[in-house]
Amino acid sequence: MKAKEIREKSVPELQELLKELKQELFHLRFQHAINQLDNPMRIKAVKKDIARVKTIIREHELKSDSSES
Repeated sequence: MKAKEIREKSVPELQELLKELKQELFHLRFQHAINQLDNPMRIKAVKKDIARVKTIIREHELKSDSSES
């Protein structure tokens, strides 16, 4: 998922997306542990998506804090 696509979402949508990505990562790790994972690079991609979402949530928080001050 591109950062541009993520930035267009609201904070509640981002938090829901983050929850979904964490759930997907859990399932991928489980599949990897029992040797049923088809594409191990998907774990890396999901981790990067999680980092992107967290970064953009933080940007929204900082933007709202600076506008209140």
